[in-house]
Amino acid sequence: MKFSLNKFAPYLIAIIVFMVVSIAYFSPVLEGKKIQQSDITQFKGSSKEIADFRAENNAEPYWTNATFGGMPAYVVSAYYSYDFINKLDNLIRFLPRPADYLFLYFLSFFILLLVLKIDWKLAIIGALGFGLSTYLVIILGVGHNAKAHAIAYFPLVLAGILLVFNRKYLLGFIVTALAMALELSASHIQMTYYLLFLVLIYGVVQLLESIQKKEIPHFIKSIGILVVAVILAVGTNATHLMATSEYSKESTRGKSELSINTDGSLKEATSGLTKDYITEYSYGIAETFNLFIPRFMGGTSHEEVENSELQSFLQNAVNKGLDVNDANYLMQISSMYWGDQPIVAAPAYVGAFFIFLFVLALFLVKGKLKNWLVAATIFSILLSWGKNFSIVTDFFINYMPLYNKFRAVSSIQVIAELTIPLLAILGVAKLLSSEIKLEAKLQALKYATIIVGGLALIFTVGGSGLFSFERPIDLQIDEQIAGYLDAITADRRTLFFNDSLRSLVIVLIVASVIWLFLKEKINKNIVLIGFVVVLLFDLVNVDKRYVNNDFFVSARKVDKPFQASAIDKEIMKDKSYYRVANFTKNIMADGTTSYFHNSIGGYHAAKPRRYQELYDFQISKGNAEILNMLNTKYIIGADEAGKVGYELNKAANGNAWFVNAISVVNSANEEIKALDSLNTKTVAVIESKEISSDFKTQYPIDSLANIQLTSYKANELVYDVNTTKNQFIVFSEMYYKNGWNAYVNGELKPHYRVNYVLRGMEIPAGKHTIEFKFEPTVIKTGNSITLASYLLLLLIPVGWFFIEKRKKA
Repeated sequence: MKFSLNKFAPYLIAIIVFMVVSIAYFSPVLEGKKIQQSDITQFKGSSKEIADFRAENNAEPYWTNATFGGMPAYVVSAYYSYDFINKLDNLIRFLPRPADYLFLYFLSFFILLLVLKIDWKLAIIGALGFGLSTYLVIILGVGHNAKAHAIAYFPLVLAGILLVFNRKYLLGFIVTALAMALELSASHIQMTYYLLFLVLIYGVVQLLESIQKKEIPHFIKSIGILVVAVILAVGTNATHLMATSEYSKESTRGKSELSINTDGSLKEATSGLTKDYITEYSYGIAETFNLFIPRFMGGTSHEEVENSELQSFLQNAVNKGLDVNDANYLMQISSMYWGDQPIVAAPAYVGAFFIFLFVLALFLVKGKLKNWLVAATIFSILLSWGKNFSIVTDFFINYMPLYNKFRAVSSIQVIAELTIPLLAILGVAKLLSSEIKLEAKLQALKYATIIVGGLALIFTVGGSGLFSFERPIDLQIDEQIAGYLDAITADRRTLFFNDSLRSLVIVLIVASVIWLFLKEKINKNIVLIGFVVVLLFDLVNVDKRYVNNDFFVSARKVDKPFQASAIDKEIMKDKSYYRVANFTKNIMADGTTSYFHNSIGGYHAAKPRRYQELYDFQISKGNAEILNMLNTKYIIGADEAGKVGYELNKAANGNAWFVNAISVVNSANEEIKALDSLNTKTVAVIESKEISSDFKTQYPIDSLANIQLTSYKANELVYDVNTTKNQFIVFSEMYYKNGWNAYVNGELKPHYRVNYVLRGMEIPAGKHTIEFKFEPTVIKTGNSITLASYLLLLLIPVGWFFIEKRKKA
């Protein structure tokens, strides 16, 4: 028993350390508080109808009408049968959120370092450094939980792959399959896509080594094992992956059928997002130094500057006659960040500690791991520059599969967030070992200190003269208020100098600790203690600028983030089924209205493509007929004085209505333009490819015909209709071919997409019951594949184990 305790003690110590640090950083969770994340707040609004349905029916709707007029719930909030991997994930992330994600960062990186045979004490230091990287912390602050979740499993996936190539085939297979299944369950395809690049770069490096060492059979065997492991991992996530893939074709990530822009000009041909949208968040080339000096580009727009020159300038301006409100407004919009990106929540600071050790490792580490990590780091940084390095970015957008499906190219720096600390720790392991001669270590220390320390010194001493510290908007304001530019650039220079000096001091401290060790003035344990102290000071100090206890509020406020306003309460007195347009918000980036109402807007990175186009071409231009056909019964807006109110839209078409004529057009271009002047109450427009040659386009007026919605659920709507003549009905519901079925008196009947986004169908004379049910076949098919994959994931390792055991016997 004593032997077993000694054997497992390091791992227990590591887990305890990770738990303590995670809870300590997010200490308000001990008081029952929760972090208020802006994205999660929007999510709670968008998913409210889904959550209510789930609570009332103990089932999944897989559809919501509360956002963007209606869309599949796959990418909003959905649970699936046989999702055992999610239960495993919940078991690992047992701490309160967001401490659970921080713990997962630590644990996953720790396991990777153990696979690389790093001493457990040093592995703990490396894991803490990886998890406390500023970017990985800030995404928890703003609510990018899925992104954090996916990144956290990167190291574990790599650990499985390395085990396989280290000839531990069975263990590597199990770890890779489970880690990849967990990675995919995080549901952030963009991050998993970036992980693929990291793996492919390793594969190329491994292949070259296998050719050199004539170990091609081992390489092929390893690839085969990994392919099977990944296939099973995909299979265990089949339902949500298939559902997401199905929806993505209908989302803004899919290919548009339009070939024109809103102004009638020809549209850029693309099968994904536009280049401008993809590269909107491109890291500046000089901004890359944020990895080393946190406020190299001023940090964020809300950076606090002690003894602020801008504040003093505006106060003097007020004394000289500037309106106080104007001064306050200027203070609010004045940004310490002076880079090119539209919004930056925090600099992607990896740490002066790790940057120095990374450069040191370049001189100490040899072989494929170094080649892989250096190549991946450079690759990550070059692609993060986006439009600032278009020769590479354009190639990937045009020729790399799926690359044009994702925006914010700057986020590919998550690869560097992993590779820099990983190589740094490998370098420290070499430094502390006896493999390398003392002279070589001293020389490496000298070169690293000159390169990294010298760079920090240059920025500290002369950096203020290297940059203008200006943004275009600063010049415009300065033209109105002379002296503004000097004040704001002075504050930015202060931040730049302070953090440059800070990084220089950290580099010199780390270099001094290493020098003392090499000169045998201190031992290995003192080095590790010193590293822990410097690392925590370096990263936690910066992290706390952007995510701290102020982010936490009472759990009740997070769980119920919205309080119904007087307007909301008045509108909700209407118990019929209708939609609301809230023009006091950015409609296409607003999840809050969906918390109380079925909104014509919403909040999601992958919006329904046709609905986005409907907004761009019609709603944004004030076409009231489109609001009518969406059954927008209530409109919230503000008057010239800014007072918010609402009005009843008496012209709304209702839940369904009869039209007399169908206008047939030949393309999506014609259909979206036809809505410019369409009388939606009497005419519907349909694209010719949706119908057969004998499709009727004229229907008689039946003044006695009526239709009424008698039952509403998110995934099922029931109408009673009574007509003396055949009629064509338009429903104010979003058309989605992959799931919605229409039944007339219990018999499945065809329905069509009309008016670009809505449903329509012909109904014969008489009294009928029409039922629309959301019955996506992708869920049933995915569940079957998922269950089969779990069985194989269990049987293959068990069978493999017994076969290996028999061989040894």
